[in-house]
Amino acid sequence: MHLAYPTVVAALLFSVGVYGVLARRNAILVLMSVELMLNAVNLNLVTFDMRFRDRLHGGQVLTLFTIVIAAAEVGLGLAIVLLVYRNRRMVDVDRLRELAESDEEPESEPGTEPGAEPVEEAAP
Repeated sequence: MHLAYPTVVAALLFSVGVYGVLARRNAILVLMSVELMLNAVNLNLVTFDMRFRDRLHGGQVLTLFTIVIAAAEVGLGLAIVLLVYRNRRMVDVDRLRELAESDEEPESEPGTEPGAEPVEEAAP
């Protein structure tokens, strides 16, 4: 197979991933776009490894490392997205620029956990 075909597909995948990172506002779609870019890199690594016929298969070994890093990135990224959604009730990346808490009044009374039942004090 000619070397140009997989590299063109990888370039298209990488371009779609860059567009997704720059244009999307949803954090989950941004994570998916990062995965597309990593898959484009993996495709190039395997393509050039097969082209140069390395005895140690360095491109394929680096691809395995990239897959492991991508799996860890997805796990941490989704955990962060879930925590942000739990605290802010949104995952819009443009509105999450500021990491500090807002100055709005809390929904519950101070000293109580959100979602906990209020404790009634016993009458004397």
